[in-house]
Amino acid sequence: MAKKSIRTLLDEQDILVSPGVYDCYSARLAEQAGFHLVSTTGAGLVNARFGLPDVGIFSLRDNLDACRAIAASVSVPLSADAETGYGNAATVHYVARDFEAAGVNAISIEDQVSPKRCGHVVGKEVVPLIEMTAKIEAAANARSGPDFLVVARTDALACEGLDATVARVRAYEKAGADVIFPDAVRNEEEIKAIVGAVAIPVRINMGFGLRTRSTTPLMSVPHLKRLGVRWVSLARLLPAAAIRGMQQALQAMREAMLEDEVTERPDLVATLAEIQGLMDYERFFGIERQFLSADQLARKYQAR
Repeated sequence: MAKKSIRTLLDEQDILVSPGVYDCYSARLAEQAGFHLVSTTGAGLVNARFGLPDVGIFSLRDNLDACRAIAASVSVPLSADAETGYGNAATVHYVARDFEAAGVNAISIEDQVSPKRCGHVVGKEVVPLIEMTAKIEAAANARSGPDFLVVARTDALACEGLDATVARVRAYEKAGADVIFPDAVRNEEEIKAIVGAVAIPVRINMGFGLRTRSTTPLMSVPHLKRLGVRWVSLARLLPAAAIRGMQQALQAMREAMLEDEVTERPDLVATLAEIQGLMDYERFFGIERQFLSADQLARKYQAR
């Protein structure tokens, strides 16, 4: 069955929520939980794959390889973080084509100066408006069909303020952006102003759980919907949850090492059956039954 396009989902639903995924485990878990869309977290990818901070050192090929695997592992659409577009407007043309060919359904391109940094980290700079609009035009022109969306992310709030940000998002819409993504918004007044400035959907990045050092205050999905937001990203939810879960499991193991008895903690770990189900082992076994000979199957599975 073909994946629904993000454009279709935006038409069908009042608001979309996409967990930030960084590998096939997290992507499949998000789909299994009932989410209709997933989006890669650039920080999560570079942190998990290389153990490095999100400061613009994740290459295009590294990003494409990760996104290709994630897109192939799920039946829901994937939006990818394409960083600053890996160059100027001419190179963005090829970047957009590469992501579309990798099975990605949307890319976000940000207007930070390269090397970029995480949107909630100090020291950001943005490129001139004309440079970013050219990147958006190039990405929109490069796609093979209208279902591949160009998400224009702006970090101008931290660098230039609200009025300049409003001017930018209007220019990005005119340049061909399908979605506006202002990162690190500081309050709901800024969200209202940006939503009111454009006729295309607005995407907001939102935290989850404790009130961390994120720039954007926590707001509920229904409240964001009332503000006119159409797409909510939960970029750090799954990486942060995975880190906490692994910390707890490792601490429990350290404590169990001191005990002269076997320790079971089913509350901390998934079962083997759950992992095999998530990875769809049964599909592989079905392919074996379809194509292996009776003798081969007997040798592999007969009781010993």
